[in-house]
Amino acid sequence: MPSTCSTDNRSAAAAGTLYVVATPIGNLRDITLRALDVLGTVDLVAAEDTRKTARLLSHFEMKAPLVSYHEHNEAERTPELVRRLQQGASIALVSNAGTPGVSDPGYRLVTAAANAGLRVVPVPGVTAAAAALSASGLATDAFVFAGFLPRKTGPRRRQIQALADGARTVILYESPQRIAALIEELIESFGDRRAVLAREMTKLHEELIRGRLSEVLAALRGRSQIKGECTLLVAGRTDGEPASWDAARADLRRALQSGGRGVSALAKEVAQIHGLPRQAAYAEALKIKAELAASERGSGFIREH
Repeated sequence: MPSTCSTDNRSAAAAGTLYVVATPIGNLRDITLRALDVLGTVDLVAAEDTRKTARLLSHFEMKAPLVSYHEHNEAERTPELVRRLQQGASIALVSNAGTPGVSDPGYRLVTAAANAGLRVVPVPGVTAAAAALSASGLATDAFVFAGFLPRKTGPRRRQIQALADGARTVILYESPQRIAALIEELIESFGDRRAVLAREMTKLHEELIRGRLSEVLAALRGRSQIKGECTLLVAGRTDGEPASWDAARADLRRALQSGGRGVSALAKEVAQIHGLPRQAAYAEALKIKAELAASERGSGFIREH
């Protein structure tokens, strides 16, 4: 005998409706009963990767017409899908894993459908950001999800600085190939804050690495290879913490200009005062020292020691 929930959802899969369906990020048992009901009754499934979605449907012994919908064909495919909806079709939008539109394709279609006055129904489920946050042990009352940071240097630096100045927990996505480089960038602006790296969530080799950013970085550097998509969470700025490296850099510059201090000892002292990683402070001191030397050469002034 079918459940009431199943009956309601099957009748709800009405014509002209766009369903935004969350799918598992790893463990297939995380799919919801409602998601299965919708996927089993819609006229069409718009999938980021039709091969991956076909395997998901096959696992649950389902068949549904599939059409690709990804970042490379969103612009041309969106009007076509909106027309199908206007003609009475019910469509399920899915990404490769997690919730469509959350750092995945889908935003454009949802916006177009809503602007056309069509019904858009969320079918909620797992998303990597929420899953990682729930197990992180960092503050959950206020957080900011930034997803993947811009690749271009200028916008990337500006966004990192804006995130560093906030008091909310920061959630970021990054590929395993670039996660170490991202953490190095964050340390420069955030300082050595508490952080959690969630990797391979809900899968066999699920892992959460906890500690300061420098400790998470050290754990990664000790590995020959990093696998699995990564979700990085960083604690927000506290009242007693400098908003950025600006104060530490100012201290380093003043001390280097006055002379008489070794770079290593100076970096150690400034790192302790500002709660920053010593290696990063040392690297910053060397950079400032080189800038000062270049400035002196340009002005024709040679400092006597």
